Amino acid sequence: MANLWIKIIRNNNFLSLANNGLVAVLGFFSFILLVRILPTQEFGEWVLFLTTLNFLDMIRFGITRTAIVRFLSGSDEKYGKQLIGSNYAINLVSTLLLILLVYLVDHWGSETIEDSGFSLFFIWFPVVAIINLPFNNALSVLQARMRFDLILLIRIINVGSFMLFLIANYFFFHFGLQTIVWAYILTNLLSSLVSSLFNWDGILYLFHAKRKASSVILNFGKYTSGTLIGSNLLKSADTFIIGLSPFLGTTGVALYSIPLKLTEIIEIPIRSYAMTAFPGMSKASIEGNKELVMHIFYRNTGGMFLMMLPLMLFSFVFAKEFVIILGGSEYAYTAGIFQIFCLYGLLLPIDRFLGVALDSINKPKQNFFKVVYMTTANIAGDSVVVFGLTYIVLFASIVTLVFTGIDGVTEIVNISRSFTIVSILEFVALVTILFTLIGIAVGFYYLQQEMTVKYRRILVEGINFYRSFFQKIFFAPRQ
Repeated sequence: MANLWIKIIRNNNFLSLANNGLVAVLGFFSFILLVRILPTQEFGEWVLFLTTLNFLDMIRFGITRTAIVRFLSGSDEKYGKQLIGSNYAINLVSTLLLILLVYLVDHWGSETIEDSGFSLFFIWFPVVAIINLPFNNALSVLQARMRFDLILLIRIINVGSFMLFLIANYFFFHFGLQTIVWAYILTNLLSSLVSSLFNWDGILYLFHAKRKASSVILNFGKYTSGTLIGSNLLKSADTFIIGLSPFLGTTGVALYSIPLKLTEIIEIPIRSYAMTAFPGMSKASIEGNKELVMHIFYRNTGGMFLMMLPLMLFSFVFAKEFVIILGGSEYAYTAGIFQIFCLYGLLLPIDRFLGVALDSINKPKQNFFKVVYMTTANIAGDSVVVFGLTYIVLFASIVTLVFTGIDGVTEIVNISRSFTIVSILEFVALVTILFTLIGIAVGFYYLQQEMTVKYRRILVEGINFYRSFFQKIFFAPRQ
């Protein structure tokens, strides 16, 4: 039994789950502290800063991340160094180009940016982009090598050190937003220094970069980058559009970020299993073993779907309590948004592993189109909801002005503004379910063109996954 538990702990799925789980827990507590440290408006600025930063990180590393995992997992040592070096060179160039682009946008639109919630991002992006480059390169290379133990280490350094600062700040220092940003930059610097010191990011192979290896990465990455960018935009678009709304603004961003953060916890096991499933499915695809590719797909999709059922039911019932724990009682009325996200959580395993399957069988173009359909539906739906309902609210205010006068309008706005904002945000969350259903339909259509999909096997293999797991735990021979 002891050997079995050691084997489970050393298993890549377990390490990946521990990686995402522990880091998410640290990030979760950091989020709780930030909600309580910062005023609502400044907290909204922080959310916009991180959301925009993460979106541009997807542009930078989306070009290479999936490609390096796919091709490095089956390469020899010499070609592996060329791939890693090319990965570093491409990411360095894309980082410098994005810094230039951000600088130009800031220069031309400085007055507009200064009055918006995005000013924090334009000030600090060039610094953060350079500093976190080695850290992000290391995440790609270590995933390809399936060193989830080292990924866990550098992510704990990154997120854990920032959380320790926030704890000290909450109880003792009470620093404001600008100092918190500096602390965030320094924790990224620390994790990047560790990554480069041990060559986990492949910085020593930078001069091994070859045009052929770069072409391989870019040819594959031109679609996967769009896929990753689109996937990030699926979540980020909500925040961006809410932030651009004159009615919702940074207050709406802050309110929406609470249930959205809880949704990230839902994604932890799915993201963990996807990280470990992709190299295995890619290797099976390269070897021409289609049956194994689909077996891994069925097993992971079914297993994650069955795991989500009780978790989502529990989260739906206790949504209000979860929101209060994360944001405090003043955010309790956003529980309805989280309940909608619980329905989204049931669909997420199917959507996520369809994307993994398409990439693993070397169909990144189809996965890209799948995400394009989803992103288009999300942006269109969010725009109609946010700006359309905003005009309806303004129209209602004008009608109220005609019949009740200024005092009546003021009273209604004071009483119902928060309720109206949350109602609009609930419609934004409903759009999430719509575009996920579109993604699932398109994903199965593309996968069916390449593989024989037997939908019943998703549940069958999911049940078999848990049956096998519990048999090993409870009926393994004692030693």
